[in-house]
Amino acid sequence: MLPTTRHEVDLLRRARPGMAAVLLGGHLARRLPGPPLRKVPGLGWVTADPVVARTVLGDHRSFTIVGEGGVGHLWAQILGDWVLDLFDGPGHHDLRSRSRELFTEGSSAELVDGAWSGPLADARTALREGATVDVARLARVLVGRMMISLLGVPAPVDRAPGTEAWPTDDDALAVFETGERLATIALGSAGSTHLSPGQVVAAREIVAELTRGVPAGWRDAPGDTLLGRCRELGLGLEETTGLACLLMVAGTETSASAMARTTALLVDTGEQHRLLDLMRADAEHEAAGQVRGPGEPDAVENAVREGLRVTSPASVIGRGVAADVEVAGRRLAEGERIMMLVWSANIGAGPFRADRPYVRESRQLWFGAGRHLCLGAALARAEIGALLRTLWGDGESLRIVSRSAQREVLIPSYRTLVVARA
Repeated sequence: MLPTTRHEVDLLRRARPGMAAVLLGGHLARRLPGPPLRKVPGLGWVTADPVVARTVLGDHRSFTIVGEGGVGHLWAQILGDWVLDLFDGPGHHDLRSRSRELFTEGSSAELVDGAWSGPLADARTALREGATVDVARLARVLVGRMMISLLGVPAPVDRAPGTEAWPTDDDALAVFETGERLATIALGSAGSTHLSPGQVVAAREIVAELTRGVPAGWRDAPGDTLLGRCRELGLGLEETTGLACLLMVAGTETSASAMARTTALLVDTGEQHRLLDLMRADAEHEAAGQVRGPGEPDAVENAVREGLRVTSPASVIGRGVAADVEVAGRRLAEGERIMMLVWSANIGAGPFRADRPYVRESRQLWFGAGRHLCLGAALARAEIGALLRTLWGDGESLRIVSRSAQREVLIPSYRTLVVARA
């Protein structure tokens, strides 16, 4: 029996067949007797246990993101050795301390509204008028617009006068696709995070293209923008550029993937009807003056959390072993690597259900854990929530007209997902 919908499994297989086999194998292994941490030839230590994964991610003394197996190891080769301190040394703690206010629930909602209000309004109008909406394309447009806004990406210098205001949807798609090219460089990193000289050169060119607006934005941007807030928080240009790179690698394909896949899950499982009932109940409670308790999510927020749990777009998290350590009864040696099969760990709680209560075992493992918990988690939730409110905010159910999967990509995702009113 599949742990999720056949369409979700198909996305995994078409993205990276080998990794899909590892993730599905990790899910099956959790049901078998034996240790929750195993050594796999060619991969190193592997676990699909959420508790073990959180233990590893919370131990920054024994495990490192900048050693072999960690994403910081990739970035150090591309950006330089200063990454080693910013991503995992004393500089990282300082960066996190000063940047934790960048993405609050309130500021994230403002960022989404500022960058996305036009495209979301157009999508809602299209559905109301009986037209179709390609949610996969829309998600890429939205994330591209957010990248342009956050990174201060300037309009091309050769842009002809009198053309549409920057950025158009095509501009946003072009920026998103540039970020995708950067992600493909990590496609072969399951076995090793060492990059070839050619990969390093290509990655540096892409980073330079995407961050070309950061210096001017950091210097001149108003305080209500991300780059302006970085400056006012005391972050230097190097730190701000590093933060911009983190956003590129962690918040582009993952957000677009989660938005389209959560949409499909709601339709494929029939849970959209439960969501609509819960949204109507929320509206009635709000009209009656009832207030939710602290931390109690509304219907859409709960569906967002469940969508992130089931899709876990960043399906694997790697770490290098920085010092000999014992975990789950196994002895890990300095210099080895460990892979946390996040998708396998999260899917164990059961199939998608829009009203599933908080799962303490997995918590929000889809965002990582410990000192490297995703800095933009609130922004990601706001992005997915804004799309779901657009698609179902009128109280009408949807149907999927057609779909196709992306092939040979780092993050499993839809190439197209065309929906219409049911």
